[in-house]
Amino acid sequence: MKIATFNVNGINHRLENLLAWLASAKPDIVCLQELKAPDKQFPKSAIEAAGYGAVWRGQSAWNGVAILALGNEPVLTRTELPGDPSDSQSRYIEAAVNGILIASLYAPNGNPQPGPKFDYKLAWHDRLISHATELLSTGLPVVLAGDYNVVPEPRDIYPTRSYDDNALVQPESRAAFHSLLKQGWLDAIRKVHPKDVIYTFWDYRRNRWPRDAGLRLDHILLSRKLARQLSGAGVDRDVRGMDGASDHAPAWITLRK
Repeated sequence: MKIATFNVNGINHRLENLLAWLASAKPDIVCLQELKAPDKQFPKSAIEAAGYGAVWRGQSAWNGVAILALGNEPVLTRTELPGDPSDSQSRYIEAAVNGILIASLYAPNGNPQPGPKFDYKLAWHDRLISHATELLSTGLPVVLAGDYNVVPEPRDIYPTRSYDDNALVQPESRAAFHSLLKQGWLDAIRKVHPKDVIYTFWDYRRNRWPRDAGLRLDHILLSRKLARQLSGAGVDRDVRGMDGASDHAPAWITLRK
């Protein structure tokens, strides 16, 4: 089974790119982020024509998350991260697919920091940590995949001082991510590539894609049961080089039965 995560940065604007990648990569399950479209504008017909069932939670102009399943209909289990009923941002969705609980998440960016946006980022990650604890306690096979908006460690960002004040690299942000690993979640891409420099995001500005000035922001975390089935992982970098591409590339893993 192949499971992928892809921040599409506008699903309708990048639909041609997304469909081309789906046809080429043929992932069984896909977690999407930054749909940037309200629910009624989700391209359901095009996704179905590509062979995928889908559940989604959109939001006009910002955010938005979805889960696609090849030849299957995901069974929706949750459309929001618990812990703050007042949070109306579309950043989390959960569904059951082929006996696995899949979560697609789009964590807050948090910039500028310090400030309210960084406070929201940390509070959101605290809610994720709490919910992840509950998910682990079920003993179910679970995948937490998406754009975490965290660079876990220095080797996950190109050599630069320009991000020193950025929320993505702050100690508090990294501590939140590592709290999940301490719970028992496996960073699948890093497990398969323990020594490699791997990026999933290249900003549009300052020629960063041609310079390979990237960051690793998109992560796939596996519960203990699934961690034993991990057989491969990677990033489809070529997708970032397509005309009209998202600033993210899809990251993926494979699981053996």
